[in-house]
Amino acid sequence: MSRVFPTVREILALDPIRHGAPRLVAGEAGLDRPVRWVHVAEVPDIASLLRGGELVLTTGIGLPGDDAGLRAFIGELADVGVSGLVVELGRRYVSGVPRVMAAAAARRGLPLVELRRATPFVRVTEAVHALIVDAQLTELRATEEIHQRFTELSVEGAGPAEVVRQAAELSGCPVVLENLSRQVLAYDPAGQSAELLLDGWEQHSRRISPPGRTAYDTDRGWLVTTVGARGQDWGRLLLRWPGGGELAAPAPLPDPAAEPADVAPRPVTPPTRLTILVERAASTLALGRLIRRDAEGLERQIHRTLLTALLDHSRPVDEVALRARALGVVLDRRHLVGVVVRWRTDDPAADGAPPEEPGPADPEAGPARLRDLSEAVGQALREAKLTGLSSAVDDQAVGVLLALSDPAAEDRALAAFAAALRRNRVDAAGSRAAEPAPARATGAGAVIVAAGSGVGSLREARRSLVEARQVADAARRDRRDLPVFRLPHVGLAGLLHLLRDEPRLQTFVERELGALLAYDARHPREQLLGTLRAYLEQGRNKSAAAAAAHLSRPAFYERLARIARILDADLDSVEACLSLHVALLALDAVRTP
Repeated sequence: MSRVFPTVREILALDPIRHGAPRLVAGEAGLDRPVRWVHVAEVPDIASLLRGGELVLTTGIGLPGDDAGLRAFIGELADVGVSGLVVELGRRYVSGVPRVMAAAAARRGLPLVELRRATPFVRVTEAVHALIVDAQLTELRATEEIHQRFTELSVEGAGPAEVVRQAAELSGCPVVLENLSRQVLAYDPAGQSAELLLDGWEQHSRRISPPGRTAYDTDRGWLVTTVGARGQDWGRLLLRWPGGGELAAPAPLPDPAAEPADVAPRPVTPPTRLTILVERAASTLALGRLIRRDAEGLERQIHRTLLTALLDHSRPVDEVALRARALGVVLDRRHLVGVVVRWRTDDPAADGAPPEEPGPADPEAGPARLRDLSEAVGQALREAKLTGLSSAVDDQAVGVLLALSDPAAEDRALAAFAAALRRNRVDAAGSRAAEPAPARATGAGAVIVAAGSGVGSLREARRSLVEARQVADAARRDRRDLPVFRLPHVGLAGLLHLLRDEPRLQTFVERELGALLAYDARHPREQLLGTLRAYLEQGRNKSAAAAAAHLSRPAFYERLARIARILDADLDSVEACLSLHVALLALDAVRTP
């Protein structure tokens, strides 16, 4: 692919220049400078008329005759940004340009070329300007095709794989889309070896770090642009351009005796159209992600509206069924099962190891955690090939109303859903393991899947959803790692949770534990309620309870004696301990939001 502007090296390979037997005198490092225009000049103060990027042609007849003047002439050309200076010998300089001119050009890195044979400058300007105009037209057509192609992809909602494939096809170069962890999301090797392209990709990618959102890594030959929108970057798009890296070593200046075909100019930066291409491809990828996310968000909003309507009777059941059917979820004449998925703990920090030093709470942690859980539940429904309404029902839980065609398939459907959710590996920090996460040694899963009793009509769906929520809340302190919790699994704790708003239950809790709760409030460092809980949960085995409470046996016995005095209860009595244990379970139910 050619650039909009040819380089000095490319111009020296043109026939009109080669006819003049060119010889590079100085400034070899600048041969790959682009040439914006060719200007013929025979006056020493031409620099003031130039804007940079010109290739200046001269016979030298108007140049200064003294060394200081020649140094100033070269310095002014370099200061204005001229791409190169070509001097035809024969009129002012016969055997070669003055040494002082060559030295000044070498010092400023300005390409200085002698033409040892007479050369019609008009042929040079015609050839170069035609090359520039032709390249501009070619670039314009290519840019138009790029914009048209990626506009069509945006309208069609093409996925990342198709966008990457089109970018590789238009450029003829390998293209890779990666996330911020340097994991490949999509790629197209453009006919090359995919194994070689992706071998050791993460380590290779981390070495590719040119500055800016779109830049070219000359050392490794990759054109890179950041992918993201709304200030949230989520990946990089990389295109391997063979003109860079080890392939970019400058070619030698052509020998006047050589044939034109021997000249092989090698650009060191990608053409403008490739920069446009990767940026348009990145925009298409970012827009596609936003469209999919917004569409999914709108669908979830409708799901939440319908689930909320069922729970609080804010809409007629027939209207809910009609709107759900419009979403592709048929609720009429279906066996409906309410399911609630929630985290075992409300605190994101409590899911993993506690921080060494407490810091300020992150206000975004809760919503992000719930959003990740909603995405995991939706993905599990798709993987299990189940239909139903799915949405967050409060700040900690996601509700699902499964619609099954066969009541006998209830247990099988719930098992498939729970298994799919586990495959998604929702980790305790609130993020799905689409990206690798370290394994956690926990006694039970980070989430609870609870299901209510199946019902045969939409009018009864609220009962199943409410039951599922109550079971999920009651199961939060259950250390068993059951795939799905049902009402029989939660036993007494479930019953107490159902009765947690009953004033008589709250009165019972205060009568049994009020004195101990008041003592703990006055002595926050002791927390005797925890000691009592350990004693009762260990079946009144004092040695096991002391170990569970991380206390020595004498200290634990002393605490138990103090608890007995405060509560005026016999802790060796089975009946008294049963009453206290029920009161503890009821307290947990009352405190659960």
